Amino acid sequence: MDEGNERGERGAGAEGLAALARLLTWTSPAFPIGAFAYSHGLESAIAEGRVRDGEALFRWIETLLLHGSGWNDLVFLAQAHRLRGPEAGSPWADLAALARASAGSAERRRETLDLGRAFAEAAAPWGQEPEGEAVAYPVVLGALAAREGVPLWPALLAFAHAFAANLVSVTVRLVPLGQREGVRVMRRLEPVFEAVAQSAAVSTLDDLGSAAILSDIAALRHETLQPRLFLT
Repeated sequence: MDEGNERGERGAGAEGLAALARLLTWTSPAFPIGAFAYSHGLESAIAEGRVRDGEALFRWIETLLLHGSGWNDLVFLAQAHRLRGPEAGSPWADLAALARASAGSAERRRETLDLGRAFAEAAAPWGQEPEGEAVAYPVVLGALAAREGVPLWPALLAFAHAFAANLVSVTVRLVPLGQREGVRVMRRLEPVFEAVAQSAAVSTLDDLGSAAILSDIAALRHETLQPRLFLT
């Protein structure tokens, strides 16, 4: 390999690592969006005895990512990544409106818009401009990832991982589920993350849809659950 090619490959590698560093920051539990305060309806499922152990938690999250709200979020992220942000005009406005309308309950809508607003504010160091109206979390993240040179597939994988990790954290606190069992669940979910990221990367809005009925009902029931620790 000549010196010029070697410098070029090093430069490309450094650019990829920089994009990865951004993605790790944005999806870290330390990124100040307050995701720890939302259970996505899981608190109701735990209170009703539907999720009591690692096996039930794995099935719950797997279903959300393959057939439920987690899948829809990934489709919205992929579409936002292709549009790259508000400068795309009407298609962006239509996507933001569809993402808001696709929330299956008042709390689900609150969750994705609250997280989207918080993410936009926290991402100000990357030049993220606040929207006039709150935009769903995966839409905001997908657009910023595109503008900052983060490839679609890693962005989808990281989003799916963060989505699952937050639900595992909820269960660790509420069941309570041991932290080691939580790690086992995350390990079992690795092939699910890969599969949904690959599928979402080639998805279109025609692929939106949910069959995670129990999760949707749990989110609705959480609105009147007492006592409760989480906002959703």
